Amino acid sequence: MREQAVFHLEEHGQTERSQWVLDSPNPPPLWEKIFTSVKETILPHGNKFCFSSKRKTFRGRAFSCFQNLFPIITWLRDYKASEFKDDLLAGLTLASLSIPQSIGYATLAKVAPEYGLYTSVIPPLIYAVMGSSREIAIGPVAVVSMLLSSLVPKVEDPVANAHAYRNLVFTVTFFTGIFQTAFGVFRLGFLVDFLSHAALVGFMAGAAVIIGLQQLKGLLGISHFTSKTDVISVLASVYKSLHHQIASGEKWNPLNFVLGCSFLIFILITRFIGRRNRKFFWLPAVAPLLSVILSTLIVYMSRADKHGVNIIKHVKGGLNPSSLHQLQLHGPHVGQAAKIGLICAVIALTEAIAVGRSFASIKGYHLDGNKEMLSMGFMNIAGSLTSCYVATGSFSRTAVNFSAGCQTAVSNIVMAVTVFLSLELFTRLLYYTPVAILASIILSALPGLIDLSEACYIWKVDKLDFLACIGAFLGVLFATVEIGLLVAVIISFAKILIQSIRPGIEVLGRVPRTEAFCDVTQYPMAISTPGITVIRISSGSLCFANANFVRERILKWVSQDEDDPKEATKGRVQAVILDMTNLMNVDTSGILALEELHKRLLSRGVELAMVNPRWLVIHKLKLAHFVDKIGKEWVFLTVGEAVDACLSAKIARA
Repeated sequence: MREQAVFHLEEHGQTERSQWVLDSPNPPPLWEKIFTSVKETILPHGNKFCFSSKRKTFRGRAFSCFQNLFPIITWLRDYKASEFKDDLLAGLTLASLSIPQSIGYATLAKVAPEYGLYTSVIPPLIYAVMGSSREIAIGPVAVVSMLLSSLVPKVEDPVANAHAYRNLVFTVTFFTGIFQTAFGVFRLGFLVDFLSHAALVGFMAGAAVIIGLQQLKGLLGISHFTSKTDVISVLASVYKSLHHQIASGEKWNPLNFVLGCSFLIFILITRFIGRRNRKFFWLPAVAPLLSVILSTLIVYMSRADKHGVNIIKHVKGGLNPSSLHQLQLHGPHVGQAAKIGLICAVIALTEAIAVGRSFASIKGYHLDGNKEMLSMGFMNIAGSLTSCYVATGSFSRTAVNFSAGCQTAVSNIVMAVTVFLSLELFTRLLYYTPVAILASIILSALPGLIDLSEACYIWKVDKLDFLACIGAFLGVLFATVEIGLLVAVIISFAKILIQSIRPGIEVLGRVPRTEAFCDVTQYPMAISTPGITVIRISSGSLCFANANFVRERILKWVSQDEDDPKEATKGRVQAVILDMTNLMNVDTSGILALEELHKRLLSRGVELAMVNPRWLVIHKLKLAHFVDKIGKEWVFLTVGEAVDACLSAKIARA
C-alpha cells in the first residue's frame, strides 16, 4: 500500500509538471516585440527608469532618457582635470596622425583632399556626444574609402563629372547613416553579422592589397590609371602607363618614387621604434605629419614640382560647408546610392564595433552595440549634411589614441577642434605637398589590415570558415569588392544552410549513476532503454528546410532497430521520445512532418512522446491541435519522466 501511495504521488507530480509545459504563457505578438525593441533602445532599460516610478517628475524622466541617448551626460559630471590632461595629449597626438591620413583617404575615395579633413571634424564631435566607446577614434578609413572609389564611379565618373560624383558620395553617406540608425533602433545588428569574422579577415586582407596596388599611381607618378580595382587590371594599367611613356619617348621621372619610398621607410622605422619602446609611442603617430611637413618643404625649396613631382595644389580651408542641397534624394540614382549605402553601413559598423569591443575588453567595460549603431548613424547623417563622406572607427588611429593614454571621448573632441583649426589656418601650406607622400602614408597603414596569424587560426579551427575567408580575399583581389563580399556571404549562408538542412539528430541514453541523458555516440557508456528510442533534435528550428529530413531519419532508425537482429533481442520499439529542449521554433512544414511521423509510428504500434518543447513551439502545436492528437499525457518536462512513463505503459500493456 505504501509503495502504491508513493507511486501515486510521483504520478501526480509528473502530471502536474507536464501541465506546466502545456500551460506555459503564450509568446508576445510580433508588434509587441518590435515596440519593446524600440522602447529599450530609446529609453534606458525599457521603461523601468522612465515611467515605473510615479515620484519622478517629467523633467527627471526626460533627463533619464537623454542620459541613455547621450552617454556624455553621465560621465561628464565626474570628469576630472587630470583626465582632461590625458585626453588633450591623446587628442593632439591623434590629430597629428588624422590630418595626413584624412587627406590621403580623401584622394583614395576620389574626392578633394579637404573633404577628408571635413570628415575628421563633424563626425567625431557627434560620436563623442552619443558613442559609448572611450578609445575609438572616428574619421575616414582606408577600406570604406576604397569601397566608395570602387562602387560610386560605376554610377558617376569622378573625372568627367566631379561635381555629380561628390554629390552622390554625400547621398551614399546619408543612406549609410539612415541604415545604421535603423539597425540601432530596431535592433537589427544581426544583419552586420552576415559578414562573419572569417569573411571580414579575408575581405580586409584583399582590400589592403588592392589599396596598396592603387597607391602605385601616386608612388610612380602615373597620370593615366584604371578605374577598376582587381589586381590584374591595376598591374596591367601600371605596365601600360610605363610602357606608353617609354614608347612615346617621355622620360619617366623617378623623383616621385624616391620621395615616396624614402618617407615610407621613415614611417615604418618610427613604427618599429614605437613598438619596441613604449616611451616613444608618440613617434609613429607624428611621423606621417612630420613626413608631410618635411616633404612639402623639400618640394617647395627645390622646386621639384617643376621637375615632375606631382603635388596636391589647392586645398580649400574653412568650416565645413553645408551639403544639404547637394543630396540626390530624387532622380535615377537613388536606388543605387541606397544599395552602396547599405554595403558601406555594414562594413563601417563591422569595423567600428570590432575595433571598439577589442579595446573595451582591454579596459574592462561593456560596449553597447545598439548605442554604437545609433551614434554611427547620427554622425553619418550629420556628416552628409556638412560635406563629409562615410566615417567610422579606425583601428590604427584608435591604437594611437589608446597608447597616448586617452581616458574619454574628449580626445575625439580635441582632435576635431585641432583639425578645424588646421582647416582655418594651415591648408594653404599644403599646396606643395607631394602626392607620393600621401601614397606612402596610406601604404604604411595597410599592414594592420592583413592578419596572417588569424587566417592560420581560422584554417586550424574551422575549414568552412577558412573557405569564406579565402573566398572573400580572392573575390576582392581578382574581381570586385562586391563580388568579394558576395562570395563571402554566399559561403557563410551555405554553411548555415547545410547545418540547417542536415541538423544533428542524436540518440540518447542514460549515463550510469546519473539522471542525465546524453548522445550515445559521444558517451559510449550511456545506456539505451530497451523498446524506447530517445531522440534529441539539435536544431534551433524545425522548418521547411529540414522537417522531411528529420522525419525520415527517425523512421529509418525505428525500422533499423526492428530489422537488426541484435536490437530485436532487446524487444520491439514501442515508444519514440523527442527531446525538444534545443528546438526554439517550428513552422507549418515542421508541424506537418510531426503529424506524418505520428501517423507512421502509430501504424507500427509505436507511441510518440515530446519532452520540454519551448513556449513558442508548444504554442504553435496547441494551435495546430497536434497536442490533442498525440494526447496531453505524452508531453513531459524531462526525458527521465518520459522514459519512466513509457516503461509504465509498456508494463501495463504486458
